[in-house]
Amino acid sequence: MKFGPYFSLMTALISTPAFAQAIYPLDRAEILTGSRFDLKVEFPKSFTKDSVKVTVNGVEASKALGTSANFIANEDGANASSLLLKNIELKKAGEYKVEASWPGGAKSVTWTAFETGPRKAKNVILFIGDGLSVAHRTAARMLSKGIVEGRYGGELAIDDMPHMALVSTSGSDAIVTDSANAMSAYATGHKTCVNAMGVYCSRAKDTLAHPRVETIAELVKRKGNMAVGVVTNSEIEDATPAGMVAHTRRRSDFNDIVKMFSDVKPDIIMGGGSPNFLPKSTPGSKRLDEDNYIEKFKADGYAFVSTASEMRKAFVEKKQKVLGLFNTGNVDGAYDLKFGKGTTDRFPDQPDLVEQTKLAIDSLSQNKNGFVLMVESARIDKYAHSLDWERSVFDTILLDKAVKVAKDFAEKRKDTLVIVVPDHAHMVGIVGTYDDDLPGQTPREKLGVYDKSKFPKYPVGADGYPERIDMSRRPAFLFGSYPDHCFDARPHFDGEFVPAVAGAQKGSFVANEQACTPGSVRVTGNLPFDANTGVHAADDVILTAMGPGSEAFRGRIDNTKVFRVMTTALGLGRK
Repeated sequence: MKFGPYFSLMTALISTPAFAQAIYPLDRAEILTGSRFDLKVEFPKSFTKDSVKVTVNGVEASKALGTSANFIANEDGANASSLLLKNIELKKAGEYKVEASWPGGAKSVTWTAFETGPRKAKNVILFIGDGLSVAHRTAARMLSKGIVEGRYGGELAIDDMPHMALVSTSGSDAIVTDSANAMSAYATGHKTCVNAMGVYCSRAKDTLAHPRVETIAELVKRKGNMAVGVVTNSEIEDATPAGMVAHTRRRSDFNDIVKMFSDVKPDIIMGGGSPNFLPKSTPGSKRLDEDNYIEKFKADGYAFVSTASEMRKAFVEKKQKVLGLFNTGNVDGAYDLKFGKGTTDRFPDQPDLVEQTKLAIDSLSQNKNGFVLMVESARIDKYAHSLDWERSVFDTILLDKAVKVAKDFAEKRKDTLVIVVPDHAHMVGIVGTYDDDLPGQTPREKLGVYDKSKFPKYPVGADGYPERIDMSRRPAFLFGSYPDHCFDARPHFDGEFVPAVAGAQKGSFVANEQACTPGSVRVTGNLPFDANTGVHAADDVILTAMGPGSEAFRGRIDNTKVFRVMTTALGLGRK
């Protein structure tokens, strides 16, 4: 997602101490037996160690969990005490009741520990369509397969899968999630709050000191010696890829997240975001120290590549560990790669997600113990934030083509679970078509609804993308959340749309006047004045899946169930 004023506000809010008593993991947590996590109990005031008590199923916590507890009499100067047990595991499946008491009060939570049967899947490939909503799927099918007399010309790979579920995405603190806590739910099986990954959000002031929960990347390397891949077209430190390895309350801890990648050591790491790998003294670096993480990765046996050509060469040479950083920021999306826009003048040899996925699978599948690969089509979300639907849908088609690569691999082997799921929704919908042949000048006059919403006819190339987007009839793909902006219902050929810019008053945003051209309309925003882009929605999203274990996906599920299905298919909770 894009970082606007909301991000700064949320970053400021997370440092505010919470003085209410809490137990982490939270009530109703589902915990895989043998996975590691921290138990933290926060008391509402400062107490002595002897005046508080914490038990697990009636037994003193340290004795029940087999590890020592650290009592903090006055945590971070907040005049409140905490008890912390780090890196614990639940050995047996069942219900666990954690009870805490202190002078004048008590609280309890219940956890459910689950185990798994024998291993069903050798590999798991998890695709994240960041921000992928129903309208994105519909528009991608329309633009890529065509529609005539109400029937589409084919199926998307993401649709043509045998199992499906509705996924609810809310986090532990709010109904609308961001990509950090949404990905964290998939990677750990635990709910957390906005901006957080791999931790529960406690009152600790240090963003790296919150109670941790193990990620699937850490788990499969520790328990199964499996290979791990993280592939994206965002910055590699961004929330979704970082969620595979990170433990932080603040998703913008990019320097620390790079170190976490180095600690976990996924075998394949590919995306953008090179400045956070470079020492502070390097021009363009975003690090605050002189650590050179590109050299650190090389010392750990990684081949470093920065172009598509170098990437291909590394895989031809069968390098088992690859770090690919193809842009200083996000890798360009499919539209800009195809038509030479975006940053292609500065980075002319960027790979697309399809080729990244194919090469990653080819490499990771050499591991005899299997692999877990996360692939993110990140810019579906980023372009949806900027109200640029054509680019967002091009990257939905990009996701679909990458999924086709994985499906072809899985169908030959029958041992690979493939999951396609958004992390959250956007408030988007298709309400008709814009038709330049209709009379009038403004988008409202050009909009055909119901029987006037005639079928668009995009010329589709052999690669599955439209060869043109300047059609006289186009889907009316509308956004339900937006700042003040000007709207003309036309494609943005020369670069990603910028709907709003900073206003005269600090922290406020106004319509970008460069977009207020003849034929456009000035739209009054429906978001707070400090929003400069669209925002996420709390709507359920659609998951599709195939392969061993995918039959568990049905009906409506919480996002944490994705972790449970993946770990069950891999047999990671066996006795």
